[in-house]
Amino acid sequence: MVSVLVAPDKFKGSLTADDVARAVERGLLEGASHARVRRLALADGGEGSVAAACSGRFDAEKITVTGPTGQLVTALVAVHGRTVLVEAAAVCGLGVLPGGHKAPLTATSRGIGQALQYALAGEPDTIVLALGGVATTDGGAGLLQSLGAVLAREDGTPIGPGGRGLAELDGVELSEARAALAGVDLVLATDVDNPLLGPTGTAAVYGPQKGASASDVRELDAALGTFVRRLEAAGVADATRLAATPGAGAAGGLGFAGMLLGGRVCSGADYFLTLLGADELLAESDFVVTGEGSLDEQSLSGKLPVALARRARWQGRPVHAVVGRCTLPDDRTAAHFRSVQALTALTDQDCANDSALSARLLAQCGRTLAERWIGSRDGEAPLRGPAQ
Repeated sequence: MVSVLVAPDKFKGSLTADDVARAVERGLLEGASHARVRRLALADGGEGSVAAACSGRFDAEKITVTGPTGQLVTALVAVHGRTVLVEAAAVCGLGVLPGGHKAPLTATSRGIGQALQYALAGEPDTIVLALGGVATTDGGAGLLQSLGAVLAREDGTPIGPGGRGLAELDGVELSEARAALAGVDLVLATDVDNPLLGPTGTAAVYGPQKGASASDVRELDAALGTFVRRLEAAGVADATRLAATPGAGAAGGLGFAGMLLGGRVCSGADYFLTLLGADELLAESDFVVTGEGSLDEQSLSGKLPVALARRARWQGRPVHAVVGRCTLPDDRTAAHFRSVQALTALTDQDCANDSALSARLLAQCGRTLAERWIGSRDGEAPLRGPAQ
């Protein structure tokens, strides 16, 4: 019996990773009913990380915390043994803004700190903070404040919310926040390597996505610079070094705040592949199907499908990709994937904003894979022909 692992990332704005996997599975089984198909929904640390974890070995727990503009938000965290996964996007993401109204200067990460407090109450060994998709650019100031850090104006009162509040910062004391995470392995899962400040920093690169104008970007970057200088003045000697570390600019600077608390940045793709047991499933599979919404230049820097393909290659397992769109020529994808199917090549309609159409086309891709690479006879091995 042919064993197939279907392990995609989400198609952002259209389908969750599990939705994608189920649609491909349906098509595979329609074309090769004898195949054994297993699903593994993946995430790289951004939106959908909790859902991916809970489709595997983790359990979901509901929390209520402060959202990016001060409203209460109900979110899920994922728990397995003494490991807790907190998804930043679920707490202070663009998707939880009331009415979708952006607040680039004042959105706060306070709810992330509250989620960490919830996690800490269970005395975990490891807390994974999945970074990505947030509405905030406050350098993690709100997170630090909710864990007990003092971020004060000259008159001793707390600074206001968001990146704008950091411009008023005069005094900093982090000892209580740092003590709260003492002894806990804080994992900062992201595939973003931006520093905190400057032309490739969090405000400049991601601020416009959060509604920041050109003048807002300048204001936010200057305020974050003030944050770093005040930290150094308060005795945090490595603040400048941490601000320049790849990943410090992840999730509006939550990466920087996490580093201040002793956290370690790691590749979200590789961390989640290990966390969800991908290597064990690869070893038991004849071939693999993966995918994401857009297979492009950024994908080749180590995003989930390529990271999975790399691991599969180590085990001698061929990998096929089904994607929303592909902007890369065949000679750029051939090193990673035996074949690539893009939904945009199958329709003139806007499948990126039509989840039902995307699911039907993914099932069609699954049937094509079954016909070309599995065959219809029970027990037939995957075909080993040239890339399609």
